[in-house]
Amino acid sequence: MNKYFHELVQDLDNNISELNSELGNTVVFYETVINITLAKLREIKEFVLQKGFLSLEEEIEFFKRMKPLVVSKLIYYNGIYKIEAKRPYGGDKIIKKYLDNELNKLKRFFDNNLEFYKYYRTNSTYLDHKYFVRGNHDIKLSLDTYYFESDQNFSTSHDFKISKIIANDLIQIYIEDQLYTSKRAFKTTISKNLNWTGSKTALTELIYALHAHGVVDSGNIDIKILAKSLEQLFNIDLGDIYHTFFEIRNRKIKRTKFLDSLNESLTKKMDEQNEK
Repeated sequence: MNKYFHELVQDLDNNISELNSELGNTVVFYETVINITLAKLREIKEFVLQKGFLSLEEEIEFFKRMKPLVVSKLIYYNGIYKIEAKRPYGGDKIIKKYLDNELNKLKRFFDNNLEFYKYYRTNSTYLDHKYFVRGNHDIKLSLDTYYFESDQNFSTSHDFKISKIIANDLIQIYIEDQLYTSKRAFKTTISKNLNWTGSKTALTELIYALHAHGVVDSGNIDIKILAKSLEQLFNIDLGDIYHTFFEIRNRKIKRTKFLDSLNESLTKKMDEQNEK
């Protein structure tokens, strides 16, 4: 059993690797992997139903360790396929909200199966004879409806749940990587493409005006945090903004010189467009 199974899994992994090199992480890739994994799973099922198990220990080992290796791949690639197929169009905020919602689905599964997670991850064995032996289920052990609809000649009460745990761990890594990549790309774009080309004093004047008017977080943001955010946005170091603002306050003429110039520039642009 061990030799046959590990050769089959190795062959499946090789096929997936070749497809990934050929197709990349595309929807077509995920569809193809799902189909070849289903085919391998049918092979395994046929082998098990024909050969059976030599002992109870071998049966437990198969449903606890072996079968979940293949089924988890099916769940994982199907999960990623659905995430990518349903991914909305839009900006970073829309994508982040969508991916965060997918993470919340994984968390709900974890919360609903916390006791079994503990059992599995602590390598406990005292309930293996109920969890991983066919026809030996216990209705009191939080069985999923899926189990009653499955082929019980090739399923136990909890082998699918282990597959789900393995797959969810991988899906979580995938989603978090997507979030990190998106965030990093967004920051890189900002740092490369936006540079403040006015004076530091002008930007400090703008920061204090935004803060005084309460238009950022309803005014509930510390002036230093606001300044740091705009420093990062415009790729500039403003230095001591408190000292700069002190100099602005003590101007003898036009204390809001930059804001006045903004008003003049915008008014002029609007007047020019009205004349066209």
